[in-house]
Amino acid sequence: MLRGIDYWEELRESPSQLETCVAIFANVLELDDHGEPLNEKYAERRAATWLYRYCTGELPPGEPDLEPWECRLH
Repeated sequence: MLRGIDYWEELRESPSQLETCVAIFANVLELDDHGEPLNEKYAERRAATWLYRYCTGELPPGEPDLEPWECRLH
């Protein structure tokens, strides 16, 4: 999804935006009773969706918009 997008260049000078990306991953990630991730790839995809939108101004084709709870900083 992020192939060809220089997201590091976009985020390097904006730590609060990087914090949002990490928050999305953490908010979406589900763990089992032993602390093992159940949906790591999905959490990655949601964080990548945010990065794509941040860098291009558009959602990736076929991806639903992010929900407010996904982006909430705690």
